[in-house]
Amino acid sequence: MQVTETLNDGLKRAYTITVTAAELDAKVQEKLIEAQPEIEMKGFRKGKVPLAILRKRFGQRLLGDAMQDAIDGAMKAHFEATGDRPALQPEVRMVGGETWTEGNDVVVEMTYEALPAIPDLDASQIVLERLVVTPDETAVNEALANLAENAKSFDDRPEGEAAQSGDQVTIDFAGSIDGTPFEGGAASDYPLVLGSGAFIPGFEEQLVGAKAGDEVQVKVSFPETYGAAHLAGKDAVFACTVKSVKAPAAAAIDDALAQKYGADDLEALKGQIRDRLVAEYAGAARAVLKRALLDRLDEMVKFDLPGALVAAEAGQIAHQLWHEEHPDHHGHDHPSIEPTDEHRKLAERRVRLGLLLAEVGRKAEITVTDAEMTQAVLQAARQYPGQERQFFEFVQKNGQMQQQLRAPIFEDKVVDHIVASAQVTEKPVDKDALQQAIEALDEM
Repeated sequence: MQVTETLNDGLKRAYTITVTAAELDAKVQEKLIEAQPEIEMKGFRKGKVPLAILRKRFGQRLLGDAMQDAIDGAMKAHFEATGDRPALQPEVRMVGGETWTEGNDVVVEMTYEALPAIPDLDASQIVLERLVVTPDETAVNEALANLAENAKSFDDRPEGEAAQSGDQVTIDFAGSIDGTPFEGGAASDYPLVLGSGAFIPGFEEQLVGAKAGDEVQVKVSFPETYGAAHLAGKDAVFACTVKSVKAPAAAAIDDALAQKYGADDLEALKGQIRDRLVAEYAGAARAVLKRALLDRLDEMVKFDLPGALVAAEAGQIAHQLWHEEHPDHHGHDHPSIEPTDEHRKLAERRVRLGLLLAEVGRKAEITVTDAEMTQAVLQAARQYPGQERQFFEFVQKNGQMQQQLRAPIFEDKVVDHIVASAQVTEKPVDKDALQQAIEALDEM
């Protein structure tokens, strides 16, 4: 077997692999000998069928297997000898294609882009700033007020009193388009808080001023982007009967409220709120710190990038952004989407950082544990209430899904590993400054 280099340009590599006819024949013979003890054939005892007969019966089938084994073995030996790691699956093409005949040498061409050599990272030279926010009484009281708002009740307004924004009206309604009722357009005893935005624009406003017992014709237009295509952009009329009008009654901020949320008393609830705010602020500050680290790494570390990886990433970015701009188009029957220079620039950053973090993690022997994967699957399964078991089974059988769940865990562990060696100073700020920093991330 012979491997000959035909291209070595930057990260691009090409080789011809020659498997001689004699090597291929020996491989077939090896497979026949390996299988012989288990083969039964009429007229022969098990394991005693002559190799010549087995070759005549199975030789053609084994020839393809032997050819694939020989090529795979040559590729494996090549990568072990050179230390090359292909960025994507190598392209392998048989020279001569269908014109190859048994008894001839097999010659294939293998092309790929090698992963670049990643320079060592000196994390101690990285200077970062961690924002620190301490929950104050104002923040705790705001959270308490929100809990009280969520715990509010509704009491009947005096008879004849009109509904106001913020009130809860209980209604029966039946919708129609051009006088024809449509599916899903009717309900009875529906509690609707006016001003909540629960219904389509213009609906709730027309019930402000209504009284218990009133019949109201609500005229609205479904948005052009409405989820149900048969209703999008259509004018509709809803015949509504107002059955009750209730005014909101705020919940008192006291021990009873605390017990409603599972705390022993108000002070215990405040302590829980502080702990939650500490965790929320720390999570937000970590996101800001991580972005700063990635920006710094992108500036510090430069190396050649595999063009195929960049092109694939740019295509994915362009495709994803197109669907975000066209949320109603769920399929893939759309025009060809060509990546722009901006897409390619972002792709280069992602590929560079992805390769760098992967290499840092490899050298530091960072892994994702089974317990961490289980926790990730549990968290993802919550998106499918009632179908958790099916989701677990899907993940177990789907390697790509496992990688999607594993990748962010691995990345975060590598980020933490780098931050642990960096020069990190803490900067106390208020929650508004932290919020501005988070909003700035979305604008980048």
